[in-house]
Amino acid sequence: MAAVVAATALKGRGARNARVLRGILSGATANKASQNRTRALQSHSSPECKEEPEPLSPELEYIPRKRGKNPMKAVGLAWYSLYTRTWLGYLFYRQQLRRARNRYPKGHSRTQPRLFNDNYSYLIIDTQARLAVVVDPSDPQAVQASIEKEGVDLVAILCTHKHWDHSGGNRDLSRRHQDCRVYGSPQDGIPYLTHPLCHQDVVSVGRLQIRALATPGHTQGHLVYLLDGEPYKGPSCLFSGDLLFLSGCGRTFEGTAETMLSSLDTVLGLGDDTLLWPGHEYAEENLGFAGVVEPENLARERKMQWVQRQRMERKSTCPSTLGEERSYNPFLRTHCLVLQEALGPGPGPTGDDSYSRAELLEKLRRLKDLHKSK
Repeated sequence: MAAVVAATALKGRGARNARVLRGILSGATANKASQNRTRALQSHSSPECKEEPEPLSPELEYIPRKRGKNPMKAVGLAWYSLYTRTWLGYLFYRQQLRRARNRYPKGHSRTQPRLFNDNYSYLIIDTQARLAVVVDPSDPQAVQASIEKEGVDLVAILCTHKHWDHSGGNRDLSRRHQDCRVYGSPQDGIPYLTHPLCHQDVVSVGRLQIRALATPGHTQGHLVYLLDGEPYKGPSCLFSGDLLFLSGCGRTFEGTAETMLSSLDTVLGLGDDTLLWPGHEYAEENLGFAGVVEPENLARERKMQWVQRQRMERKSTCPSTLGEERSYNPFLRTHCLVLQEALGPGPGPTGDDSYSRAELLEKLRRLKDLHKSK
């Protein structure tokens, strides 16, 4: 029995082709490249900030991103409220979806499904029971194509947050699959929610054990989902939505820097070998920004070269590992002296180190919002 993780890449404007990434997390086969399309990235970097990680495995497959339109960039509070709280936002999402399908009929990366925006959706499968869970079904048509290809029954939708590019497929998929449950935070207004989740709640599907972790900041009720890899003698998988990306983190729409810092620290408490499956393909842009704030970071430089090669071949950059992210993701390095000296305000008047880290995170996020990839 094995657990299969299939990641469906979603792109639209500025996108290329869609593909399905698949990794088999099973005991005897977990380390065989011939039976895995994705594998755990083996990072031997220490928690020390200046330690250089081991080279990446040449067997890994990842993908580049061409900048697309962000529907919530520089639009202000009024548009954000319309987008997230009214049906105008849903209609806008549907319009984006139609345009993406018409303009890019073959999707954004090399595979069958064609999808929207620069999102990733993930299909998690209990291969013995033939049961599937989907994380953040942005494009229900593409997700359904993957379900049919795999020959599985969809029984659960896990939504990280309410934004339409993560929850827009809830209606169509839950109607098509009568026994499908929709999970998410009750604080976030998830569309078609049937099963509210709280911090540390566990969703069980077959032998799959998926734990919800509350990570507010991007939205008030944002959740991430941790698939336990222990039953399959493989690494655990973190489906991070818009909390954490390869070398980046989400914008703080409904929280403070302190809230976002606490949420990032929640996932940093997980093991270094945990596979990171983010909600968007932002790797090249994020690594470009990381080079601006920490130009002498050799781990970042090596990762950027690798990402650029992968993107030229339209291969995915998912997954990385939390161990890797510690070595080059500036939003996870607010404790590092090099960033504190370059950007940080120094300790607050009370000597509260957590507060100074939050100030640094806020400044990093502000700089990132102004940054444009070259």
